[in-house]
Amino acid sequence: MKILTAAQMAKLDAYTIEHEPIKSIDLMERAARALYAGIRKICVPGASFKVFAGPGNNGGDALAVARMLAKEGYAIEVFLFNTGGRLSPDCATNKERLTETCPQTAFHEITSQFEMPGLEKNDYVIDGLFGTGLNKALNGGYALLVKFINRSEAKVISIDIPSGLMCEDNTYNIRAHIIKADYTFTMQCLKPSFLMADNQEYLGHLTVLDIGLKENEVKFEQQPYLLDEKEDMATMLKPRPSFGHKGTFGHGLLVAGSYGMAGAAILASRACMRSGIGKLTIHTPKINNSILQTAVPEAVLHHDDENYFVASTVKTDDYDALAIGPGLGEKKNTAIAFIEQISHTQKPMVIDADGLNILAGHKGWIQQIPKNAILTPHPKEFVRLFGESLSDFDMLGQARAQAVHQQIYIILKGHRTAICTPRGQIYFNTTGNSGMATAGSGDALTGVLLSLLAQGYDVEAACRLGTYLHGLAGDLAAEKLTEEGMTVNDLIENLPYAIKQLKKQ
Repeated sequence: MKILTAAQMAKLDAYTIEHEPIKSIDLMERAARALYAGIRKICVPGASFKVFAGPGNNGGDALAVARMLAKEGYAIEVFLFNTGGRLSPDCATNKERLTETCPQTAFHEITSQFEMPGLEKNDYVIDGLFGTGLNKALNGGYALLVKFINRSEAKVISIDIPSGLMCEDNTYNIRAHIIKADYTFTMQCLKPSFLMADNQEYLGHLTVLDIGLKENEVKFEQQPYLLDEKEDMATMLKPRPSFGHKGTFGHGLLVAGSYGMAGAAILASRACMRSGIGKLTIHTPKINNSILQTAVPEAVLHHDDENYFVASTVKTDDYDALAIGPGLGEKKNTAIAFIEQISHTQKPMVIDADGLNILAGHKGWIQQIPKNAILTPHPKEFVRLFGESLSDFDMLGQARAQAVHQQIYIILKGHRTAICTPRGQIYFNTTGNSGMATAGSGDALTGVLLSLLAQGYDVEAACRLGTYLHGLAGDLAAEKLTEEGMTVNDLIENLPYAIKQLKKQ
């Protein structure tokens, strides 16, 4: 599924109108029918609606839906805001259709002062004030109206996008001036702001409505935002040769663990082994020997010269990929070994956890990260690496810029994990749940990525497929155990079932 900006949505509308061909008012009617069907599914019998319509096409959608609901006998009261004395042509047409065909509907056209209506707990508010074209924060009377709606107990249904929320960047928006919807019905595709964690409180239950735009026929000059879905990932999964042996499926090197942090090495190793790798070697301090030999007997151990921490590097000629960082610690000798290891390794690599913390403590070393390396920071780790962000959208922009500048892959972890590529594209993952917000989940992702790299997946495919499988395994674990009850070990145990599910696609 595409994720389109406001400008791209306008281009898609225009293309559909010209090439279907279809009149803009008829396209609006088609969208309104989809909205009406969606609203009917969520509203209780005998519901009453307060419809707030703006002067543009978002308002036109709201008026068309109001007409359809009124014809079905619902109690409707409409407030059309026309303080500037200029309605869009399609909004004006739908005003005429509503007033002429549904004279029983209470209709108010607001041209100056406005007295707030009563909103009851059982009312539904249809928010059609402003759409995706909004480019500045709401103020004045509209801001007061938004605050009034948000204070009410009525259920709020937003058309396309909650009014006041901008389609892309809300860094400098006024958060109190954004509708908090209970339901958002958006047209055709997701919008970039919908993927940001700090905007989730405004969306409520989000539904994407297919309104028949010619999405696959329009070529955009830049398409930075993409959504990874099951069909995409299934085609990425490589068939496993019947006559393959452990050498066929790669040899990975994991540099992980320190005194008291063997668990991170165990979790990364177990996730790696559950994701199809042929052979895994763990470079770790001697103190971890017994616990790793017991917990992951399938792995080969390569002991560091030190007892309690890593202080030496490993030649990587015999390995297909490297992962470094889980439970590594940040001792001075470890940091020196870390930078020597990554700067002298020419194999695909993943840097996570304490590897990221070491880089954050030695910012000059960031320039020594090899091209096409994968970094997997969560937001706090990203801030330590690259500085504070003003919003989630700003952080995403920074991650994209750093990926392009350094020619690396940055997997910015979260509910909608974003994979930023050296080409400037951002792939949003569609799997995962809040049960994965638990200790060790990142270590498991590192193990999955190492496994895929060692098996010969190209770096971008490993990032996208690995993140998807990691999230899908989490979803399968949560389905069995609840989000509250699952641990990272449950996620790891479900990795084979995640792969199995993709193979069936």
